[in-house]
This record gives sequence, C-alpha cells and structure tokens, in this order.
Amino acid sequence: MMKKKSISSSKASLVLFLCQMISALDVPLDSKLLEELSQPPTITQQSPKDYIVDPRENIVIQCEAKGKPPPSFSWTRNGTHFDIDKDAQVTMKPNSGTLVINIMNGGKAEAYEGVYQCTARNERGAAISNNIVIRPSRSPLWTKEKLEPNQVREGDSLVLHCRPPVGLPPPIIFWMDNAFQRLPQSERVSQGLNGDLYFSNVQPEDTREDYICYARFNHTQTIQQKQPISVKVFSMDSLNDTIAANLSDTDIYGAKPVTERQPILLTPTGSTSTKVELRGNVLLLECIAAGLPTPVIRWIKEGGELPANRTFFENFKKTLKIIDVSEADSGNYKCIARNILGSAHHVISVTVKAAPYWITAPRNLVLSPGEDGTLICRANGNPKPNISWLANGVPIAIAPEDPSRKVDGDTIIFSHVQERSSAVYQCNASNEYGYLLANAFVNILAEPPRILTPANKLYQVIADSPALLDCAYFGSPKPEIEWFKGVKGSILRGNEYIFHDNGTLEIPVAQKDSAGTYTCVARNELGKIQNEVQLEVKDPTMIIKQPEYKVIQRYGQVSFECIIKHDSTLLPTVTWLKDNDELPDDERFLIGKDNLTIMNVTDKDDGTYTCIVNTTLDSVSASAVLTVVAAPPTPAIIYARPNPPFDLELTGQLERSVELSWIPGDENNSPITNFVIEYEDGLHEPGVWHYQTEVPGTQTTIQLKLSPYVNYSFRVIAVNEIGRSQPSEPSEQYLTKSANPDENPSNVQGIGSEPDNLVITWESLKGFQSNGPGLQYKVSWRQKDVDDEWTSVIVANVSKYIVSGTPTFVPYEIKVQALNDLGYAPEPSEVIGHSGEDLPMVAPGNVQVHVINSTLAKVHWDPVPLKTVRGHLQGYKVYYWKVQSLSRRSKRHVEKKILTFRGNKTFGMLPGLEPYSSYKLNVRVVNGKGEGPASPDKVFKTPEGVPSSPSFLKITNPTLNSLTLEWGLPTHPNGVLTSYILKFQPINNTHELGPLVEIRIPANESSLILKNLNYSTRYKFYFNAQTSVGSGSQITEEAVTIMDEVQPLYPRIRNVTTAAAETYANISWEYEGPDHVNFYVEYGVAGSKEDWKKEIVNGSRSFFVLKGLTPGTAYKVRVGAEGLSGFRSSEDVFETGPAMASRQVDIATQGWFIGLMCAVALLILILLIVCFIRRNKGGKYPVKEKEDAHADPEIQPMKEDDGTFGEYSDAEDHKPLKKGSRTPSDRTVKKEDSDDSLVDYGEGVNGQFNEDGSFIGQYSGKKEKEPAEGNESSEAPSPVNAMNSFV
Repeated sequence: MMKKKSISSSKASLVLFLCQMISALDVPLDSKLLEELSQPPTITQQSPKDYIVDPRENIVIQCEAKGKPPPSFSWTRNGTHFDIDKDAQVTMKPNSGTLVINIMNGGKAEAYEGVYQCTARNERGAAISNNIVIRPSRSPLWTKEKLEPNQVREGDSLVLHCRPPVGLPPPIIFWMDNAFQRLPQSERVSQGLNGDLYFSNVQPEDTREDYICYARFNHTQTIQQKQPISVKVFSMDSLNDTIAANLSDTDIYGAKPVTERQPILLTPTGSTSTKVELRGNVLLLECIAAGLPTPVIRWIKEGGELPANRTFFENFKKTLKIIDVSEADSGNYKCIARNILGSAHHVISVTVKAAPYWITAPRNLVLSPGEDGTLICRANGNPKPNISWLANGVPIAIAPEDPSRKVDGDTIIFSHVQERSSAVYQCNASNEYGYLLANAFVNILAEPPRILTPANKLYQVIADSPALLDCAYFGSPKPEIEWFKGVKGSILRGNEYIFHDNGTLEIPVAQKDSAGTYTCVARNELGKIQNEVQLEVKDPTMIIKQPEYKVIQRYGQVSFECIIKHDSTLLPTVTWLKDNDELPDDERFLIGKDNLTIMNVTDKDDGTYTCIVNTTLDSVSASAVLTVVAAPPTPAIIYARPNPPFDLELTGQLERSVELSWIPGDENNSPITNFVIEYEDGLHEPGVWHYQTEVPGTQTTIQLKLSPYVNYSFRVIAVNEIGRSQPSEPSEQYLTKSANPDENPSNVQGIGSEPDNLVITWESLKGFQSNGPGLQYKVSWRQKDVDDEWTSVIVANVSKYIVSGTPTFVPYEIKVQALNDLGYAPEPSEVIGHSGEDLPMVAPGNVQVHVINSTLAKVHWDPVPLKTVRGHLQGYKVYYWKVQSLSRRSKRHVEKKILTFRGNKTFGMLPGLEPYSSYKLNVRVVNGKGEGPASPDKVFKTPEGVPSSPSFLKITNPTLNSLTLEWGLPTHPNGVLTSYILKFQPINNTHELGPLVEIRIPANESSLILKNLNYSTRYKFYFNAQTSVGSGSQITEEAVTIMDEVQPLYPRIRNVTTAAAETYANISWEYEGPDHVNFYVEYGVAGSKEDWKKEIVNGSRSFFVLKGLTPGTAYKVRVGAEGLSGFRSSEDVFETGPAMASRQVDIATQGWFIGLMCAVALLILILLIVCFIRRNKGGKYPVKEKEDAHADPEIQPMKEDDGTFGEYSDAEDHKPLKKGSRTPSDRTVKKEDSDDSLVDYGEGVNGQFNEDGSFIGQYSGKKEKEPAEGNESSEAPSPVNAMNSFV
C-alpha cells in the first residue's frame, strides 16, 4: 500500500459510544456508474407541506424519486391508503409518483381536501414525502351590512373598520375611492395591519362619501369590495353658524374652538400586550396614536438595541419591522407617541419561538458488508423538538429487527452491516410549531473496483508546475490505489509524489523526464482493474523582451515590445490591454507581431499597457507605464527590485569546497544590500532549493563549504530595500566525491520486548548525511559489567535490530556506527539498555499490619531483592478483603480490593475498613511485565466502632397513657451492643417540643412499653444503639396516645428502610392514614448543606428506586405525603456500595441465588396445588356465585351486610368487620393503586378455612391487627391470596 500524505477521511476513526465507526463510502457523481449501482429510493421533488390550490384548476401533487431499480409509488390520504385506481378523477403520471386530480372535468376541489403522503419503494427500501396538506383557496363575498354615515368633529380621531371576509390565504387589503384611486396616506391618516383606516385627527378635507375597502385574493385573482363608507367632518366655524341660527341674540352661544390634545393609542389598547413570533419570520409591531397635533411614533427596545441591518420602519414609523428574527430578538419593545402636549406609550412583550430547524440532517450512507456507520439527526427549536426514527416509513420500534442496528436517541449506530441491512430511514423532528422530515438511506454494496477515468487520457502540463493525474474510482469495500510509471515500472513511492484520497497522483514539480505513461491499479477483495494515462511536459511560455516604461511627448510615436518564447507544440495568442481593459477602437493603435505602436500620442493615451500571452496551458503577462508630457520631461526615478544576477561560475572545485562567482543585475535605483545563495541536491532532493548562506551586496564571490556525495547546483538572489530579485539561472552542477560518513545515528536505545531478547533501535541518517553510496549500520553490543567481547553485525539501511537469546533483564552496552562503501564513521558513543523483563520471582516478606482505628490500618513489608524483580521496579500492590464481621460471625461474598504503591515504598495505609471485622491481606511486587507471587495471607482485625441506627422502630398499641415500642438490631452493629438509648419529648399543636426524657435499655431487649404518658398527646422518639466505643446514629419516630376508646386517625410514615447498591437504592416505608395519598422521596448527601432533592412517587406505592447515585457515598433520605402540610417521615441514612474495582461475580453460580430460585419454584408449586383444590370446591359456598357474576372483585368489592358489590372499605378505615360477614377467600382485597414492592408478599391472614373451604372469621390485610387500635403498621396480604388474585 502506497504511503499517503494525508489520512483519508473514509479511513478516519471515530470513537462513538466506545465503538469504532468507519465513515461511509463516497459514490462519485458519474452518470454511468449511478445507472449500474443498486440504490434505495430518494425523494427528489415534492409539493410544499401547506399546499393551497386553485379550486378552478386541476390539482397536481408532486412526488418524484430516483433509485435503482426505479421505485414504485403509493399514496396515503388522511393516514389511510389512497387507492387511485378507484377514483376516475385521479391519475398518476407515468414513471412518476405525481398525482393529477382532474377538477376541470367535473371534480370538486373541496372533495380532495386532506393530508397526503407519498411513498417511493424498491427492493432496497422505502422513502416517504412530507405530509402535504391540500386546501383549496377561498375568496368569500363580503357580508352585507348597513353602514351609518360617520359624523366627526374636526380634530377628533376616527377609525374606519374594514373587516374583510376570511379567505384562504388571507387577502391583501387596500383603500380606494369610487374612481379606483388609492386614498392618500400620511402620518395623520394610515392603514393598520388589520386593514382598518386610522385618522389620528380628522380635518375638513377628510369629508367624502367613498371610502371603500378592497380585499384582493391573489390565488383566485379576484377583488372583493366593501360598501362605501361616508365621513362628514364638522368644522368649528360651521358648527358655530348652525348654533347661532337657532339661538336669540341674548343667548350665549358658540362652540369651543378646535382644542389640541395629547396622544392616546388607538391600537394596540392598554399599556402592555404580548406577541409570539417564529424564528426566521418577519416580526411586525404596530402603534397608531390619536392626538392633535399629529403624534410622532418612536420605537425602542428595553434593555437593548434594535438589531442593526434587520430593522425597518414602515407606515410612517407606525410599524416596526424586524426581518429574520431569532431568539435573541425576544424582549420588550416600547412604542412612544409624542406631540407638544405630552406622550403615550405601549410595551409589547415579544417571545420568539422556533419551529424545528436542522443542526445536522442525516446523510446517505454507502457501506460495504461488515463495515460500521452512523446516521445522526440533530435539530433544534423552541421548545426543543422531539426526535423519532422510522425505517422504510414504519416507526422503528415496530419495524423488522436488524441486529446490526442500534438506536441511541438522535443517532442510529450500524455495526457489521450485511447486504440485507439496506433501508431508507426517516428522521422526524417535531414540536408544537412544526416538523422536519428527512430521508437518508443506508445502502450496502459489494462491488469490484471500477476506474472511471477514461483510458489513455492525455494530460499536458508546463515544466516546473504541478501535474495532477486522475484515477477516479469506485468499489466496495473501498479499493486500494497504486501507481506505476512505464510498462514494467515499479510502484511509485517517495516524497516526489503526493497520493490523494480520490486516487489522483500529484507530481508537485513536473520535469521533462516526468513525461510518459502512468498506470493506475485499483484492487479490493472482489477484484482488480488498471488504467493508463499519458503525461506530456511542455516548455513554459516566457516573455524574453518585456515592454518598458515610456515617457513620450504629446503627438509623438511610441512602441512597446513583447517578444516571447514558447513550446513549439503550443499556439500562443498575444493580447494588449490598456489599464486592464481593451484597447481603444482607434486606428492610431497598431498591433504587430512582437509590438504595440501608438501613433500621434494624446493625453488620453496616458496609462498602463499590458501584454498578455496565453496558451492552452499557461499565461504570462508584462506591463509598462506610458506617461504623456507636454514638453520633454526629466525622467522620473523609478525604484524597483533588483534584476537577478547572471553568469554564475564555479571555480576551484575541491572535495569539500568550491568558489562561486556571479555578475549582479541592474539594481534599479536602489542599492543591493546582500546576496542570498541557495543550493539544490540533484541526487537526493531534485527540484528542492535550500538556503546555503548570504554575503554583503558589495561581494560577488564566495568560498562555499560542501558535503560529500551531493550533486550541487547554485543560484543567487539579490536583495535591496524594495525586495528580493528573481532567482538567477542555476549554475552548472558539481558532484562532490564520496567519503566516509561524518556522523552516526542518533537516539540509540535498547529495550527488550520479551524476557530473552534485546531490541536495539536508532534514528537513521538522512540522504545527504550518508556521504556516499551503500549506507549501512554496524550494530554492536555486550553485557555490562561482564568481561565479554563486543558482538557486532552489519545491517542494511534500517532502524532496528533484535538480539535473541539474552538473559532476563540484564544491562547491555550498545553502540551503532554508520558506514558506506568508502568506510566507517567515527567511533560512536555507548549507551546502556536492558534486555526484556520477566515476572518477579519472590513475594515481599515480613508483612506486618498496624491497626490505627476501626476504619484505618497501616501495612508494612520488607522490599524484595532487586535481582528477583527481574525488571524495572514499578511498585507494590496490596490485596485486602473482609473475611467476616465479628459481631455476626457470618461469612459473605469476598470482594478483594487493591491498592497500588509506586516505587520502592515499604508501607501504605488501608482506608475504608469496616469496624469489628476480620480481614486478610497479601502484598505483591510489580514490574513492567506484571505482578509477582503473593505474600502469605496476613489476618488482622479491626476494633469496635459506633453502630449504625437500629434497623427499624415500630410504635404500636397506643392507649390513653402508654405506647409499645419495638425495634430491630442495627444493620451494622460494628461491635458488641451494650445498650440502647431512648429519648422522647411531647409535641404540642404548634409543633413546639416539650422536655426531653432519656431512658437506657439493656442490649438484649427488643421492645418496651412506655407508661404514664399524657392522653391524646403526640410524642417524638429518638432511638439509637451503643457499643463500648459510643453511640451510633439515631432513628426517629412519632406516635400519639389516644383520647378515648375511639382511635383518632393520625397519618404517619414510619419504618423507612433502604437497600442500597452501587448506584441506586430501593426505598420502602409503611404508611398509616387516609387513602389516596401521593408520596414523595427527598434525599441528599449526608452532612451536606445542599437543598434536599425531591422525587415524586408514581401513585400511592410504598416503595421507590433512587437512581444515579454516587458509589461509596452516604446519603440521607426521608419520605413525605403531598397535601399533608409538613408531614413527612424521620430521616434515614444509608451508604451506597463501593465501585467494583476488579472482576464481577456471576450471580447464576452463587449458592444463595440457586437456593432462592429453588424456594420460589417450590412456593409456586404449592400455590398452584392450593388453587386447583379451591377451584374444585368453588361451588360449595355462596361467594362463588357472586364472584362468577362479577369479573373483577378488586374493582367491585363486596358489601359486608348483604353480599352485594358496593364501595370498598379498606382495612385502613380502622373499623372491624361485622360479625358473620364474608370476604372472598380466593381474592385479595387491594388498594386502588397497585403496590409493586416485594414487601407486599408477607404474612397477614388471620382467618381460617372450614372443612368445605369457606372462609371464617375476620379478613385483615394488616399484620397483628386489632379492631380497636388503628395506628398499627400496614402489612401486605399473604402469599396465598396474592397468588390467587392472578388466577
């Protein structure tokens, strides 16, 4: 495989969800290739989503698609299949999916309103169009209305309402008179966005009877006219005359003159309003004010500036228009109407929402069998759009399974695809403002290589310019490309070629000897193909005599020369320009073969004249300035870069030096400051020029130091203050003689890869460092500190040598010396390396453990002898694990923990130990190869610590003056319990706490009856256990003594228990109180001051799973009930398990798990036997008939007195069942919401069975239920009844 200059994008790796993905193949846009390759359908043309049609013309719904084989088309209408064959008015265009609905031949457009969707399908998948909503345009007539004349006093405001008919699409409104002339509008009179005509103040000239509102419906090309509106304005003078004619001379009369008024807003009304606009639309805000003088409108944005370049003012600044709005344009916009008497303002709160728009639309994938790929669909909007996927038009959840496909949100990941994986996928991004639908196909192709570049294509380039030889190809899997020159040439490699990803071969600097035949070979696992192209290298076109600056007297004659040299096979054309434009069409301009002559020069001929020489391959130009003067001028001083030096000559050629001399070119009125000398190595790097040295501008010879075995050419560049000259022509070539190498390889290293070898590596010399042909290396080595001779071997021009059969991890002296056909380089320096490592031989000894406290220990060990490490010492690993808890004397699953201590350390701390436990540990030494043997297990014990809180605290049997407390042992005793501490205090109605009482209880007790309490009083209890070390964390609970023999119902949550894993915890609790309560769980890190996090429990379940917890962290948790102010449980503390450090245990092989499964199987068998027996006895008691008549006794439980179904009364009502009542013995009376917790399958049936199987006695869903005591803990139904509820 040839070396590539840049990594191909199709081979670039992408780590995505820990999977390595390979990007898809690119299919060239070659028409012949596209005709031959199979391809899923692609929708190429479709009608708009909202398609308003002319009801008088045929409806054409476009749907065009391409694919191979050509796709077939089908349509749905309003979500169901649209059978066009059953509708004579509907046809589908041949070889197309476009529908034509014939309206002009008797059809009605309204009958075809609906939502249409096109599906294009072939054997490789199905693409779908957008949902196309078809609606015929409507232009309804104006409703007839009686319009009263408008009589207005001069100076008052007026609004003429248009109220056009509702059309589809909405009409365009304008006001005209009877002569069809537009009514003039101004700052005083203008049309609003709603079509109404607003007068800020009326004047006498506004009187007329033909104010007519027109509505133009563009779709149907119709205009509807409203009845004319009459406006009569009464001036103050005429009003006074009318009043005077009707009053006597003695009366006081006269109307008030026209009074000026401060502005008020006609629209919008009020001080504030809101507007919602979509991203990308045009935002139009309007303020029209009344007032006299006419108010002027000004707009501002509160807290910001109006967006520049997108803000426009219309309708005499009454309308603010912002185009292409975005979320940043949201905010408050204030319009201010002002005249000389004051101002009025209105604030419009604008919210910019956004229909979905693409961030990354899915793109087609072309993959080879076995490759990986991804489809990514990312869209944004406001609100955030929902992303859903379809496969071949079907929701991906119900589409046929594809084992190579995995959906991860907005991404579909394909792994190891097969040909059957070809399909078209649709991504739908939608929110309340719209949707986006994109089709992207996944096409799995297995194709042998094809070369698309025509055979024997001829390429022509100019010498010293790049040559690009095409080899357009396609294949699947992607073929590898190789290039050869000549019929029997070898594969092209090296820095003189660039190999592009698309198969193109680039020769950066083509020379004459680059011409010839080049062969491109493409191969993959399915085949191989080749193609030849021809390259011709032409001489460059040059202007050897350029036009020169001219100063000419007016009416004189001037001539510019342009003499060229070009390749004999190319036909040049010469064009003259004046000031970069064509020459004037004037007979005074004469164009010859090599010149341009201007006769009878005038002032307008002054300018720049350019000679341009074009061939089919290159173009050169040269310019000169013509200055026309009235009198013979003094030539202006022109400063320019110097001309290049010439006549380079080499003399005094020696093995390591040569003398170079040259003649400077014209300095062009700026002295030459220095000369730069460059060289080319024609043997190793032809065409590449390197900096050699530079000399002052007064010096024209230099003695140059040379290296052996280099074919030198030199060139010189002159430099002045204006710039650098063009390089001179190269000197003659000088090949220096070969010599011994002057230097040795660098970066010599010796590192073993196996226990019995030594890998010696170095950096090879560059080409010109070889000093001669036949570059090789002498590699020498010997074991250090052993009196051995050097072992040497001579290798070719490589950079690695492997010595086998070495002892394990011993130091070696290494040296690498360069040599060529003429001899050796100087003696190289020695470096120290090591042979390969092996696992350590011995374990650390004298392992000692010092227990610091109940959770921390310090371990010591003696270091192992370095000789036994057999490698580079990296450190020590301590393995430790808990054997058993000393308080429980029960073993558990062993989970080993590992701590690593770097370097030659001989001690370490073991944190996180459990108190009062027995541990074992061992120590191992680690080198670069791995771990050594373990030391003998060391046993140590941790001392006692404080215990955890008691596992539960249950308060039962409340009486007038006593409560019964029951509790469970701490989950982690962390030692020998010495006693329990109980503290309690009363709580009054304002939740204030009373005096605290403390009682010490012996450790062997598990219950206590508290007496001499106050009746009808709530108490808060604090309970914790003690060891000899101290008190542990406490558990709290509340309870109430009763007021009389009737128990009041106080809601409470108690016995909050947790079962924690690594990243989640199961929280369960017991609840007493009213039914239909919604619970919530609050939790946080123990000891943290952060706010509690809250999770809502679904329904009235008594358990919840907290997820996303941090391993090895202590959390606090409590449970509350919605709607019960301030009512929640006491806090409980739990700790998540530590993160798994190493291997995980297969649960299916554990003995406890196998035993549990056997017990479950036995229980199910017993339940099935009981069910079978009871089913056989089902007809012997009346309850059976009741159950048969009602399918779901959980929804319709039985009444207690008559056996009929009625409202269910839960045991939580704390009322005893009536004597003699019956409850179905084969069903479980349940709450309305299902409890999914496994805790519900506990004990709790107090009744017994008669000999005939009927149920006798009181049913209770509670454990230890007493009819008169309602504050007991709620327990689940028995396993028998729980199972029967499913029979």
